[in-house]
Amino acid sequence: MSTETAAHEAAPGGIGFFEKWLSAWVALCIAAGVALGNVAPGLFETLARLEYASVNIVVAVLIWAMVYPMMVAVDFESLKSIGSKPKGLVITLTVNWIVKPFTMAALGILFFRYLFGDLIPPTDAEQYIAGLILLGAAPCTAMVFVWSTLTRGDATYTLVQVSVNDLIMIVAFAPICGLLLGVTNLVVPWETLLLSVVLYVVIPLGAGYLTRRHLTAKAASHDAGEQVVHDFTARVKPFSVLGLLATVVLLFGFQGQTVLEQPLTIALIAAPLVLQSYGIFAIAYGWAKAWGVPFNIAAPCALIGTSNFFELAVAVAISLFGLNSGAALATVVGVLVEVPVMLSLVAFANRTQSWFSRA
Repeated sequence: MSTETAAHEAAPGGIGFFEKWLSAWVALCIAAGVALGNVAPGLFETLARLEYASVNIVVAVLIWAMVYPMMVAVDFESLKSIGSKPKGLVITLTVNWIVKPFTMAALGILFFRYLFGDLIPPTDAEQYIAGLILLGAAPCTAMVFVWSTLTRGDATYTLVQVSVNDLIMIVAFAPICGLLLGVTNLVVPWETLLLSVVLYVVIPLGAGYLTRRHLTAKAASHDAGEQVVHDFTARVKPFSVLGLLATVVLLFGFQGQTVLEQPLTIALIAAPLVLQSYGIFAIAYGWAKAWGVPFNIAAPCALIGTSNFFELAVAVAISLFGLNSGAALATVVGVLVEVPVMLSLVAFANRTQSWFSRA
């Protein structure tokens, strides 16, 4: 099995059952969390006290369960081909690290300080801006393979993009977040921010690398090693799913009373997120067309820039501002809107593939 084949099998047969209905699962968990938060508030207060160095132990374990399988799937051997077809990589990295974080911060300020200024208290508005900033600074890692498969993208090239993004994330995520959070009226706890990067990026990425190395050490060939890695990630994927859904229940358990008292809040948070997603896709897709990038690279590179690493954003928001903060709520709304928006963009890309050359 080649690297390309292995990447395709990250989402065999296109989008999986869980991914296809992700918004529905998240909506159900939101309802469950809100109900439990109002029926048993003492339970969530007890869980909130399980902290060490501003990190909630329960949430940390759930986040590790979410991100570990995707880190095992990252193949750093793919970086050997980084010099081939550089245009798509240049577009993705520019959009992810130079454009996207800043447009997300600008939209957050525009919507919550001005357009929605009369609807939301200023202190809540700053929290929602912070949550949007954390989402904008975290490019997608796991769902990338799903979007690439649905557009018949170059799977090997997608692996290269994910690997490079993850390495950049180690050194760029905290400085970008710190810089942009500085425009809010919130105090940026740098020690907690850096600790979050170590906890939710460095440690899972290191664990994933060591696991992958162990799994492939005794394989007779590269293809056999990729099959072993694929089988392993398939076995641990249910824990990732449970981690995501349990985190959503916890978050909305803490936010339950707020959600019932302010039902429009979710829609208000979703508005700049949806606008940002379509705008970033338009920039990357249009740039790829103007640059003559073939469709099997243009589509995934635009979709990668549009999608978010929402697991990281949720975890960091909780560490920085607390489980029941507005910032944490904003990152969870990002989970809710992600899949329907991305599926609409996949459909658009497939309908317009005649605009591009074939590889």
